[in-house]
Amino acid sequence: MNPSRISGVVVLRKMSDAWTMAMDAALTHVLSSEAGARVADAAELRILRRLTAGFLAGLLLLPAGLSALIGAAAGLPIGVSLAVSLYLITAVALVAGTRFGARLASRAADPQADNSVDPWDYCPGLFLTLDTTGVVRGSGGRDRDMFLSFLREPLSRPFVEQVHVSDRIAFARALDDLRLGADVVVIDVRLDRPVLGLDQTQFLNVRLDMTAMRNAAGELVAVRAQMLDIEGEMKMRDAVRVKEHEAHAAHELKSRFLAAVSHEMRTPLNAILGFSDILAGEYFGKLENDRQREYVQLIRQSGAHLLSVVNTMLDMSKIEAGRYELMMESFDAAETLIECERMLSLQATAKGVKLSSRLPRGLGEITADSRALRQIVINLIGNAIKFTDAGGAVTLDAARRGSDFVVSISDTGVGIAPEKIALLGRPFTQIQDDLNRNHEGSGLGLSLVKGLTALHGGTFMIESRKGEGTVVTITLPADGSGVLNADEDNMVEFPPRLSQTVSTDKESGKAARHDQAEAKIA
Repeated sequence: MNPSRISGVVVLRKMSDAWTMAMDAALTHVLSSEAGARVADAAELRILRRLTAGFLAGLLLLPAGLSALIGAAAGLPIGVSLAVSLYLITAVALVAGTRFGARLASRAADPQADNSVDPWDYCPGLFLTLDTTGVVRGSGGRDRDMFLSFLREPLSRPFVEQVHVSDRIAFARALDDLRLGADVVVIDVRLDRPVLGLDQTQFLNVRLDMTAMRNAAGELVAVRAQMLDIEGEMKMRDAVRVKEHEAHAAHELKSRFLAAVSHEMRTPLNAILGFSDILAGEYFGKLENDRQREYVQLIRQSGAHLLSVVNTMLDMSKIEAGRYELMMESFDAAETLIECERMLSLQATAKGVKLSSRLPRGLGEITADSRALRQIVINLIGNAIKFTDAGGAVTLDAARRGSDFVVSISDTGVGIAPEKIALLGRPFTQIQDDLNRNHEGSGLGLSLVKGLTALHGGTFMIESRKGEGTVVTITLPADGSGVLNADEDNMVEFPPRLSQTVSTDKESGKAARHDQAEAKIA
């Protein structure tokens, strides 16, 4: 064979191979883009390659034939458009037919592949399809076999027959809500067990999450219900209910114990105070020396302090148990505050603390429990004097702000650190809690103040700076409306929670605490 002819054949073959590779690459790109991540099939490439070769021939012959018949001006564009359209339609038809044939072949090879999988089978629980009357038309779900093992043949029967008699009204109401337009209804019902196991109860507690299925007109056509076993949740509810009952019983027992002990201790304390007063007055004979007089005075002071603690405990237990009754009356506020100042003036003078008041004219009358107001003011002034060193000052202020009556007690005492503010007001809690504390007390004063303020529907606020002093502000409704709007039995959360967290001014080191002290049923 002629060498030049051989070389020409080789060149043509290489050109053909290059054209084939380029065409396959282009067709592969088109098929992959159209089918997402699906890899182009070799049969599809082979069919499209042959179609493209025929298209190139038709692209030349069809426009040429039309040009000869109707002229080049109209024949060329019409011929090209017609050839391209025929190519695209034929390509789509051939590829679709190839894929459809491959799918049929795979189903013929694997008969089970034709069975569609319900997506609800991967979801927990039992899925039921109900018609508008509540009859079960289908079932599915991951736990279908477990639920159907004790249900009494639910298919084609009203589901309400499976529900316990006491819960059938709730199920019927939920189904009616879906008919009336609700999209989702969730109810808890009990199902009867026809056969009981050794560790099974008569009823199974389940939760039905019912979703409405509607047509284009919005009419209910079916209900899809997911059933979940909530036996564990019900056991937790029962355990919580038992613990809550036990805690309430213990709380009540503790309150009764405090009230009983406080009441029983006051009788001997009154005797101690009475006899110590007789000894100190030397009504039945002179004491021999000053040491005896000092001891009698110490007995009197200790007994008075213990009686004060007992009375505070009794009042606190009454508030905590909801049995503290407020005796509401209208009285002159300034007169009551001045009386409290006079009661504690001797204590302040003995410690070297200046106690003063700044009461504006026209303070007027307020409606409150006068005894409770005295307890609030006396406790606050007593605390201020206790934590103020000699040479310091304690000031009592009061004002009317709209419909509120505001009392403020400020001191120049030791102050309170910002991190200690959160501990204030807790029963039997004191800020200075080390062994060498300098101030006596039971830690009940502020708890009682907060409780009495809560019963009046008032607010309680503390502002303090370490080493500079403290300001305590009590705000009460002047007309007594806080008590009138409170709960009927005057139950309060004791000790009342402070509604805001401790806020500290980093520049001044000032800490403030505000307490809404809202009354609530315990």
